[in-house]
Amino acid sequence: MDNTNTEVIDKPIKSFYETPSPARFTGISSWLLTIDHKRIGIMYMVSVMVWFVIAIILGLLIRTELMATGSNIMEADTYNAIFTLHGVIMIFLFVIPAIPAIFGNFLLPIQLGTDDVFFPKLNLLSWYLYMLGGLLAILSLFADGPPDTGWTFYVPFSVSTETNVGLTVTAAFILGMSSMLTGLNFITTVHRMRMPGMKWLEIPLFTWSLYATAWVQLLATPVLSITLLLVIFERVFGSGLFDPSKGGDPILYQHLFWMYSHPAVYIMILPGMGVISEIIPVFSRKSIFGYKAIVGSSMAIAVAGSLVWAHHMFTSGMSDVAVFVFSFLTFIVAIPSAIKVFSWVSTMYKGSILMTPPLFFSLCFIYLFSIGGLTGLVLGAAGTNIQVHDTHFVVAHFHFVMFGGTGFAFFAALHFWWPKIFGIMYNFKRAYIAAILTTTGFMLHYIPMFILGVMGMPRRYYDYLPEFEAGNFFAGIGAYILVAGLLVMFINLLMSFKDGETAPQDPWGGTTLEWSVPSPPPLHNFVDPPKIKGYPYDFTEIVKANALKKGEKEL
Repeated sequence: MDNTNTEVIDKPIKSFYETPSPARFTGISSWLLTIDHKRIGIMYMVSVMVWFVIAIILGLLIRTELMATGSNIMEADTYNAIFTLHGVIMIFLFVIPAIPAIFGNFLLPIQLGTDDVFFPKLNLLSWYLYMLGGLLAILSLFADGPPDTGWTFYVPFSVSTETNVGLTVTAAFILGMSSMLTGLNFITTVHRMRMPGMKWLEIPLFTWSLYATAWVQLLATPVLSITLLLVIFERVFGSGLFDPSKGGDPILYQHLFWMYSHPAVYIMILPGMGVISEIIPVFSRKSIFGYKAIVGSSMAIAVAGSLVWAHHMFTSGMSDVAVFVFSFLTFIVAIPSAIKVFSWVSTMYKGSILMTPPLFFSLCFIYLFSIGGLTGLVLGAAGTNIQVHDTHFVVAHFHFVMFGGTGFAFFAALHFWWPKIFGIMYNFKRAYIAAILTTTGFMLHYIPMFILGVMGMPRRYYDYLPEFEAGNFFAGIGAYILVAGLLVMFINLLMSFKDGETAPQDPWGGTTLEWSVPSPPPLHNFVDPPKIKGYPYDFTEIVKANALKKGEKEL
């Protein structure tokens, strides 16, 4: 087999953290002008975590304000601005880019047995667009008249408000461009840069999830970009496309917005599912159950997820036939997700389970995501949807899927690949404490919102009736516990730079190609030409070795 495109001949083993020799750039320039996919992944990690911390602080301010009725720590205008920015930052700057931009950039070329993505310079451009969009979003908070529309920018309010919505919409447009460039890069890399001999059904499941996500990014994001441009034209030129006073249709905006934003849910969750599909078999010491079914379900989610947008609009006055069709499709799209959960649980069945922080976070993910998925069926059924539409029930469901799903998958990925990325181990005890606090706080924070929603409390409200105060108070306590868990987690990971042990090449017993290279990987990824192991990976020898270490009978 010809491996000349990935073979590194007579090159020293050099970490990507070191400046290549001869050096084109030195110091900070060697990072800001790098085209190395691993360095770009690290830059995404730093910037994503900064935005995440900002969004968490804004969310905590919102929840603190809602712990009691009346005005507590801010006025209504400030609340609306913080609410808008919390949503924009958390969605467009954390949930959508976190796993693909960080772990996809760092690991996808290595898992494919190549030395970089297909368009390295385009990869760097996507990071600069990401940073530009984020800075504009933050700037809008301090501009004259901070935005107050919520992250959905619903018309006609976003067209008629005198606040600085245009800057925030422009930021979201630029972030969409960054997302499309990343998706284009990943698709091309998978098609053109796989090592010779790697067949489609030998690609790791994490890479498969990024591939499915990239298609959604590439095909769905232009819909949002065009829609946001139309909002800007409406505000600047008064085109009247969405303004009912000029013959426009505000419902058209909702269709266009959700034609992107519901597929965006799968842009957010599919990479997280790929992470779990990598972690479960490693710590179950078994091959993944239903590899082909998981691959097929990933592509099915990418396709079917683009056809169900109108279940967000059951109360908008659409026909009964349309309500039936979109409700039916919503239930259909739940099947591929159920296939994945079934495969993960089946993989663990009778496995040689090794409990570690990545597996612990993965189990929390399965539980929380399952709650989010099941409550999604409540919203997918038109009868119940009309009762809880635009209530806190929707807020709870959304956060169980996005934060309980994508967020906890991100935490699992962070703990799984941290030794590979930085070459150091972290403290397991503190990681378990962080996971328990985070999960407990999450449950206490969002479970009361389901109850509040059934009781009829609207979402996006600055104040509420006294009968909703107890639920909001307990939700606020949960928010503080959740933030405490996140603090413990990040402090633990940062402390590993000071007192963490050196990580071995493969601390977990993984079998994908990233575990066949040193930790952290060398500058050109592979010291020796990579060898394809192929799915399903065989964990038999690892299980035997573990059993002998424990003094058990040889299997």
